Amino acid sequence: MADIQTKLYDQTGKEIGIVDLPDAIFCVPISEALVHQVVVAQHANARTVVAHTKGRAEVRGGGRKPWKQKGTGRARHGSSRSPIWIGGGVTFGPTNERNFSQRINKKMKQAALKMALSDKAKEDRLIVVDKIVLKSPKTKEMVRILKQLPWIGKRVLVSFETFDAELIRTTQNIPHVAVCAPDSLNIIDVLKADAMIITQGGIKKIEKLFTKAV
Repeated sequence: MADIQTKLYDQTGKEIGIVDLPDAIFCVPISEALVHQVVVAQHANARTVVAHTKGRAEVRGGGRKPWKQKGTGRARHGSSRSPIWIGGGVTFGPTNERNFSQRINKKMKQAALKMALSDKAKEDRLIVVDKIVLKSPKTKEMVRILKQLPWIGKRVLVSFETFDAELIRTTQNIPHVAVCAPDSLNIIDVLKADAMIITQGGIKKIEKLFTKAV
């Protein structure tokens, strides 16, 4: 099957030609079940365990028997830190030993990412630019370029061939704009974005990365 094609723009938003998109990356049949599985796993693996309750062995105090075993007429107790006492330990509470991680193999991750990229290309939400050159490393300069490109939606993901500190500075203060290098793309960032802007060199780099992985 021949590679699919899409419009190529310059950074002023002018259409300057047609670019071929690798069919093996941007024209992949979509499996919603696989995409969902990978997204859930990625969220789970990024989850930080915060909630932690102390059991009766961790709560401070309670070393002395509250009262003698017999003769008081009260129920017998061995420690005031029993879960049935106020100030005692918690039974079956959340602990920081929980593990939420899920195992997803590399082929599944790559397949799901290809599906997300294919969906962007299919819906015409993939904007390919020949190159983006900033006259000065200013946020307003990047805003000016983004406004000229024909993307739609509220959130946009920008991917350059190269990724440096200047690009981070020019985009980090722009609302709803995320920047990611081609070799750091992940399915969640791609799915969250309404549109994706990528340079022509970035397309080649993605193709090279996936070819190398295969």
